[in-house]
Amino acid sequence: MTLFLLIALLSFLLILLIQADLVLISFRSLFTAIALFFSAPEAFREIFTADILEFWIAAIYLVSIPIILALIARKSFRKKAAKQQKSDEQSLGKISLRAFMRHTIALYASAIIFVLYSAAFLAPFIAPFSPYDQQDFLVTAYQPPLSRLEALILRQPKNLIIPLQSGNGTTVQLANNLISDFQLLKTRNEPNAIRFVNEYRIEGNSVIYRQGTRTKTIAISEIAGTGKNIAVTRTFILGTDQYGRDILSRVIYGSKISLSIGFLVVLISVTLGTIIGVTSGYFGGWIDAIMMRIVDVLIAFPALFLILIIIATFGNSIYLIVITLSFTGWMGVARIVRSQVLSLKEQEFILAAKSLGLSNMRIIFRHLAPNTLTPVIIAATLRIGSIILTEAGLSFLGLGVQPPTPSWGNIINEGRDSLLNYWWISTFPGIAILTTVVCFNLIGDGVRDALDPRMRG
Repeated sequence: MTLFLLIALLSFLLILLIQADLVLISFRSLFTAIALFFSAPEAFREIFTADILEFWIAAIYLVSIPIILALIARKSFRKKAAKQQKSDEQSLGKISLRAFMRHTIALYASAIIFVLYSAAFLAPFIAPFSPYDQQDFLVTAYQPPLSRLEALILRQPKNLIIPLQSGNGTTVQLANNLISDFQLLKTRNEPNAIRFVNEYRIEGNSVIYRQGTRTKTIAISEIAGTGKNIAVTRTFILGTDQYGRDILSRVIYGSKISLSIGFLVVLISVTLGTIIGVTSGYFGGWIDAIMMRIVDVLIAFPALFLILIIIATFGNSIYLIVITLSFTGWMGVARIVRSQVLSLKEQEFILAAKSLGLSNMRIIFRHLAPNTLTPVIIAATLRIGSIILTEAGLSFLGLGVQPPTPSWGNIINEGRDSLLNYWWISTFPGIAILTTVVCFNLIGDGVRDALDPRMRG
């Protein structure tokens, strides 16, 4: 565990060192955006997009996680040095954590999930290309893994996504500073346009290059580089798709969608199921009868069929997918929690709380809910994998996240027609889905063993 913490800490510091310019620009744009928001909220709303928010989150994550890892490593070293803690003085949580730490396979799975979520958060900094770039696909389309292509660096700057504002004053200056920083972030601090070529040669004051079957000429004065440095080499580690988009970048950005949907859906469904299960089991009577009949009807109704009806009726935005999957997946948790509450509410500590005159809400949230967390945590860890599979299946059918926004499911869908000839398009996102689901299931097994007193030994 300590070795993993050190490796992770060094990896984060290395990324921070390599991408120091982008991190500084991200924080600078964040402070500029805060100042613009308070001085001119309307101007801020016109400029702000979700794309720049990705860089802010990535920069904060990249700076904060090494600090957290350093604190955890320091605490781990101190515990090893002390070696004086008695097991009978430790809380149930600490005993369960120690039992989980002895579950080697679950620890490896947790490390892999941490890497996947870190890649999702740091996608703007670690993805080599934008997941939406389709430039020069005559050259870049269907390139196999580890392909290396040459690209001419032009003097022409990349187009501004948002035009600069005219005028004077503090507000205009802040807005233009934010737009300029946004442009640098979107182009990954490479403001010049590039042109991918199969081959090129210099003849006098011209550069003759070939793109597929086309041969073109450009004046050497339009090239940013000089001498032998007029071109750069770009490597596509996992190859490209039919539009020339980098598969590695799309898989990294796709992890943001797939992992986020899995986490949010489980969080919402587990919270809703816990509330309904505790309420039904504690109050009983007609409340329990009505709630359980609703649960029985929803369980009997095919969840996938209901999801397809909702998406076909209201559209297939990411938010609708999260809400739909959340409200079709809470019933199992509700029944588990209800069975736990039915056995707990007749025990002495609950009867003592009632005799002391404690309110129902206090009994539920202070005594019942915490004692039902064990099955809820196990159900949550096991359910994340199935949610990711469901989202990938919907995207594969064209009913989930819509292109060009990448998710693991729709990347596989884009490569299914050319699976034999261009296997890499669907293979790598498929491996990502397989790895994630297996790791979450292994973590669920480890949590179950750690929280079960019979399995601790």
